[in-house]
Amino acid sequence: MDREELSAWLRLALTPGVGRATARRLLAALGSPQAVFAASPEALKAVVSARDAQALATPPDSLSDQVEQTWAWLREPDLVPGSERALLTLADVRYPAALLQTADPPMLLFAQGRLALLSRPCVAMVGSRSPTAQGRDNAKAFAHALSAAGVTVVSGLALGVDGAAHEGALSALASLADAPDADAVGSTIAVVGTGLDRVYPSEHLELAHRITRQGLMLSEFLLGTKPRPGHFPLRNRIVAGLSRGTLVVEAALQSGSLITARLAGEMGREVMAIPGSIHSPQARGCHALIKQGAKLVETAQDVLEELQLQAATVMTPFGTPASQNLATDQGGDSDLILSVMGFDPVSQEALSARTGMGPAELGARLLELELLGRVARLPGQLFQRTAAA
Repeated sequence: MDREELSAWLRLALTPGVGRATARRLLAALGSPQAVFAASPEALKAVVSARDAQALATPPDSLSDQVEQTWAWLREPDLVPGSERALLTLADVRYPAALLQTADPPMLLFAQGRLALLSRPCVAMVGSRSPTAQGRDNAKAFAHALSAAGVTVVSGLALGVDGAAHEGALSALASLADAPDADAVGSTIAVVGTGLDRVYPSEHLELAHRITRQGLMLSEFLLGTKPRPGHFPLRNRIVAGLSRGTLVVEAALQSGSLITARLAGEMGREVMAIPGSIHSPQARGCHALIKQGAKLVETAQDVLEELQLQAATVMTPFGTPASQNLATDQGGDSDLILSVMGFDPVSQEALSARTGMGPAELGARLLELELLGRVARLPGQLFQRTAAA
């Protein structure tokens, strides 16, 4: 778009009191933001209230700075081949069709990375910001398998399950880069609650940079926008809206992930959940969703079948991610501790009673298993087997 068109879109977004619904109503009636600002007061009042018409008559104070900042950002050269920056509007042919089918599509989408991912089948993956070790492993493994099958994994760049999902999808790109069908491998889209010139949380700065190079960063918020609590439910509707279905990996009963699942259901999209231990608070949200009709999934193949997706490439076993290898100890059940541990969190005292080992011997063995990545230490001095075990 040229500078004049950019200015008109940003002015519409910045006009006080004119929200997303009002802006879409104006665009539907008048055709373009330029036409909105060229319209007479009488024409505007036929579409919106007199107060909104008056607000539209005066350019916002911050408009000039925002136009300069956005214009410079769009033209800043990307050093990564295939990566690009764009401001997608409702009138742009590249605007994701899945979002246009929702009740509240964003008027603007700032995008940086591989825009082609918006035209690929997408699956949202969401979950706890403080997952169990097994939940984190499941998120990575499912995302890896889905990406290897040609599916784009969408999440929100939050700590916990979101970050693990992005990592898993990117790991498929790395591990299959030399495969014959490498171009069919998917990647990941991070939908964020800030402007794209900021990264939140800061712990994910390096991850965000990798997603920019190998996936896609997406935001409806203007450059310079800081993280605010109200932004994240808005982000969640985009995560759900981009995707054919939403997979909840782990979630407590009071969880933002359940908001995303609810939004997906209201949009007519599939809702899926991975079951967990009946003793884990992080599994209760998933169990509640399953009781309400969400699809119980145990493998990435379950996800593909539920969404009626054909794998673009079969380079990894879909049964591996969540359950196929969990029931079999790598040592053929020769390790007594893993044999009696089961798959639920368990205390060292309970393990001592089950194995007959003293505290010193058991503690040393648990530390060894932890260093090998076969056991994870949880809060409250609990232990749990990981997918590697």
